[in-house]
Amino acid sequence: MEIDTLALAKTLIARRSVSPDDAGCLDMVIEILEPLGFQCEKISMNGVDNLWARRGAAAPLLCFAGHTDVVPTGPLDRWVSDPFTPTVRDGVLYGRGAADMKTSIAAFVAAIVEFITEYPDHPGSIAVLFTSDEEGPAVDGTVRVVEALAGRGEKMDYCIVGEPTSVSTLGDMIKNGRRGSLSGTLTVKGVQGHVAYPHLAKNPVHEVAAAIAELAQTEWDRGNEYFPPTTWQISNFHAGTGATNIIPGDAQVQFNFRFSTASTVESLQTRFIGILDKHGVEHDIAWVYGGRPFVTKRGDLVDAVARAIKTVTGVTTELSTTGGTSDGRFIADICPEVVEFGPTNATIHKVNECINLREVEALPKIYEQILVNLLIGKGQPL
Repeated sequence: MEIDTLALAKTLIARRSVSPDDAGCLDMVIEILEPLGFQCEKISMNGVDNLWARRGAAAPLLCFAGHTDVVPTGPLDRWVSDPFTPTVRDGVLYGRGAADMKTSIAAFVAAIVEFITEYPDHPGSIAVLFTSDEEGPAVDGTVRVVEALAGRGEKMDYCIVGEPTSVSTLGDMIKNGRRGSLSGTLTVKGVQGHVAYPHLAKNPVHEVAAAIAELAQTEWDRGNEYFPPTTWQISNFHAGTGATNIIPGDAQVQFNFRFSTASTVESLQTRFIGILDKHGVEHDIAWVYGGRPFVTKRGDLVDAVARAIKTVTGVTTELSTTGGTSDGRFIADICPEVVEFGPTNATIHKVNECINLREVEALPKIYEQILVNLLIGKGQPL
């Protein structure tokens, strides 16, 4: 069996799998993997389809993780070609999901097929974890598979998430960790009244202003060798009725921490509330924990990925923990080494999303070389 990465990527892009609809993408993967000896398990919940497929029972277990869902297209009249009609123009593949991340899914599958053809009795085990709920709420996707695996004591040794991490050229950056996310809605309590009689009211905007100034200037931590310092940002601020002669009765402040392993959820919450109390702000807070930070230090997986990129492309990769969250935050609960690596990300979530065909050709070769590096022998080239 041989898989053409470009052809498979096109077939996947043609499926209108806007989150959380998988649109049959996982079934296509199952049709390829089952004949190779993979035990394929669909884990579905609340309209979300997930796939856990594993070949082998021995350690180490290397998992490829990703998502089949895509974000909405945006204005169709701004696309040069239909976003779900994969089109090649001037050496570039266009379509929604071309970079994020149906080409990675296709490259994972092509690499696995090629590797098993070459090493049918390979040591260790190979798995894939694909979800249709990464671009949406991400509550019934990868996290549910991780819960199921944890419940039966099944763990991974290495995981590669196919997120588009490259910046200028394929392989120039991999993510060896991500910051955590902690959001909240702060409700500041006041007393509504007429602006001409402020002594009969209590303005919540005035009450919280000094606290906000201090929160914005606070050094939450200094980061560490893998992470920049933790940041706090207001995303929305709302108060009042729209009338100019009414002091609002309350104010809502929505905010977010992007935090490193130098802080914890508890330490951030304690310091945040302490500043509000210091300024006498009467308040309520609703917290939303989006995910903990994780980091994979230099070791077997980071080295295997970096060497594979160098072998195939000649590029020396850079480690980074910048950017938003990914499903790696869930997988890190059952896997000690998690790395994200995929194509360039310049057009992800944009109109006319695309990927260069040179990346389509090189990506499965890199993934296959990672398999060789980790399961066959360190440093052994294809």
